[in-house]
Amino acid sequence: MTAGSRGDVAPFTGLGQALVRAGHEVTLVTHARFAPLVTDSGVGFHPLPVDPRAELLETPRGLGLSRSTSAVGKMVRLAKMARTVAARMTDDLLAAAEDCEVLLLSGPLVPLGHGIAEGLRLPSVGLHLQPLAPTREFAPSVLGDRSWGAVGNRLAGHGMGLAMEQVLSAAVLEVRDRLGLPRRRPGAAWRARERANWPVLHGFSPLVVPRPRDWRPGLEVAGYWWPYDRDPGLPPELRDFLDAGPAPVFVGLGSA
Repeated sequence: MTAGSRGDVAPFTGLGQALVRAGHEVTLVTHARFAPLVTDSGVGFHPLPVDPRAELLETPRGLGLSRSTSAVGKMVRLAKMARTVAARMTDDLLAAAEDCEVLLLSGPLVPLGHGIAEGLRLPSVGLHLQPLAPTREFAPSVLGDRSWGAVGNRLAGHGMGLAMEQVLSAAVLEVRDRLGLPRRRPGAAWRARERANWPVLHGFSPLVVPRPRDWRPGLEVAGYWWPYDRDPGLPPELRDFLDAGPAPVFVGLGSA
């Protein structure tokens, strides 16, 4: 289960296809506009009703993201947008989960997905594309590259974790009510996952971000999950360039 832009979806097509090759039955649950990404991969698809481009990024509120002059300002705008559409995805997330044996949850959907897993008594695992857990070694990546020192970095990480829980809190409460679970404060749910060492795999290279030494057990860096590609062949010009000399270094900008 994942939500967001293409960069929040594409890596899971490759991970899903690898799980299919290993003998598992996999369904990618995300926005309907991304269905073509999984074509021919053997991965099933369950669409979510929200179109992130047409209904979020290209709206006046979405276009206002570019006018935010700070990372915090962008986060506040994104949080407001996510809160408005979360409830519309709940029915489809529940419907998809009812046919599953385990839920794999990307970072943006962890609060809601974990509540669904708890209510349906399903095991779940987090799949994060960024380091989201608190650490003394660096501040939350979504806030930029500034460091506030060991104590400040860790406090900022805790604050970011609680803020992410708060964004989907209304949808999470609705799910817990529907599934007969007791109500919980958003922070309580996050702390419960941390105390239980809830497993999270991180889809980036340890050569780019080494696993922080103070991370709790259950947080592992797994390496990149490359998107599934129906045609892995390279254009002849690019192949000739790569073969002509030492391996180049590629620097990309993610889904930007």
